[in-house]
Amino acid sequence: MQTFALVTALAFAAGGQALIAGRSNCCFYLAATGGVSGTVGQLSDGQNRIGGNLSEGQYCIDSNGGLTDQNGRGCILTPPTTQFQCDTEASPTSGFSVGCTGQLSSNGNGNFYVCPTGENGEGNIYTESIPNQNCVEISLSADSCQSGCPALSVTAVAPSASPSAAPQASTAACPAALSGAYEYPHLIVPVNSASPNQAYGTSYNGTVTSTISSIFNFDIPSSDSGKTCSLVFLFPTQSNLQTSSFTFSGNGGIDFSLLSGNANPQTTYSNAPKVSTDYGVTTVAPGNDYTIATFNCPAGQTVSYKLSASGDTSLYYFQDYNPSPIGLYITKC
Repeated sequence: MQTFALVTALAFAAGGQALIAGRSNCCFYLAATGGVSGTVGQLSDGQNRIGGNLSEGQYCIDSNGGLTDQNGRGCILTPPTTQFQCDTEASPTSGFSVGCTGQLSSNGNGNFYVCPTGENGEGNIYTESIPNQNCVEISLSADSCQSGCPALSVTAVAPSASPSAAPQASTAACPAALSGAYEYPHLIVPVNSASPNQAYGTSYNGTVTSTISSIFNFDIPSSDSGKTCSLVFLFPTQSNLQTSSFTFSGNGGIDFSLLSGNANPQTTYSNAPKVSTDYGVTTVAPGNDYTIATFNCPAGQTVSYKLSASGDTSLYYFQDYNPSPIGLYITKC
């Protein structure tokens, strides 16, 4: 795909994408794609599940590839079923790793399985499928702690085309591709000017029409202090998508903006945060990647961005970072 960058051209040194154990105390959130999709949440007892309305789990990886959750519980693969859960006083199972694209693996295997529990549409996660349980295969992707990535070198630097393109602007953009560290949205909320008081709740899709805008929340880890972030929009062709799809029509104009506050599942068009910085209209088309803005990473903060239609644009897509990634992301360098 061609890349439209507003700030700089980037080159990558040669290098493999080997899966290696993560850095000590590096933490991330997980999301699933494949047979089912969604963020990985937790029950109060530490069971990791997909589906339902569970609080999102956070996981930290050590130098041995062991995982602990946000409560300090060791994450294990319970025998004999290999269920992925985190237990108090348990020693973490070693051998987990996060690759360059963010895919989580266990001892080099990136295939996981979700089997229905019969409770609130939730499914438990396993490394092996359970016979006769209607399990489906998934991949798990981390929003941070990627490793084994090619080295990044900056080959050209140019000033931003617009003085208001990014607050605390940085001079060199990060890749408009998920080839290094990146953040995916932890919440997507559509709002509709035609039904201004209706809350549509959490969505896994980006929707941009004449009346519907989508708000994306990103949680930036404190460990990103001093790094550069780029807001990027990735728009591959339909033929390059494996686990996602989109419908698209109109002139392709999308207005990208930073909001003054954060969205939540109860956000409506009427009570949505106001625009803090309008990055202007970018005309998008399939087969291209776009760098919208580059700035100092807002470490330790949640930031929200809104995508709105300009002209007769209509776009509906499933946000997904499997090949080829599609949607709004923040890349870090």
